[in-house]
Amino acid sequence: MKMHNRTIMATVAGLSLLTGGTLLAADTRSDTDQRGQLSEKDYKWVKEAAQGGMSEVKLGELARQKGTDPSVKSFGEKMVTDHTKANNELRDIVTRKGATLPAEQERHERSTFEHLDKQSGAEFDKAYAEHMVKDHQKDIKEFQKAAQDLRDPDLKAFAQKTLPALQQHQQMAQQMQSTVSAGHQTTATTGQRSTSTSRTTTTGQ
Repeated sequence: MKMHNRTIMATVAGLSLLTGGTLLAADTRSDTDQRGQLSEKDYKWVKEAAQGGMSEVKLGELARQKGTDPSVKSFGEKMVTDHTKANNELRDIVTRKGATLPAEQERHERSTFEHLDKQSGAEFDKAYAEHMVKDHQKDIKEFQKAAQDLRDPDLKAFAQKTLPALQQHQQMAQQMQSTVSAGHQTTATTGQRSTSTSRTTTTGQ
């Protein structure tokens, strides 16, 4: 009986290893199929660029809805317009290479959206502006590197073409952040003056 049990356990263990190996191989083939003619390094950049582009559009739509400062609303509008265009251009290139783009955002991108979605009023404006400045700093570095290192000539040309727009976005984001910060400080100062005046009036009475 003990010998029989050992045989069964060995068989199950062998099947588990075989199944795991098969699944791993399937995952590897799946990733290879998804990147088509692109190298592994190029496809990794494509996925990150596509995720970033989708995030910019979604956050831009959020800024149009929740922004209170005009600079935030207008910046969000530009993000939707410019990044939708860039996303479509990237998708066309990738499709010609026989590759596919991720259909959904990654956890980090979703987490950023959820965090900003919970903000409102001036706090939303401030948080969105701050995120856009940091995000475009990161994007510019990644696109500068891609414009030099990518193997595929069409992707390299896309990175070179898109880089000036990202640099323009960075300047606009910094201006937006300055505008939002100035407005926030003005609101806080006005509130303090109102409180001080109210206290003075109460004391006089």
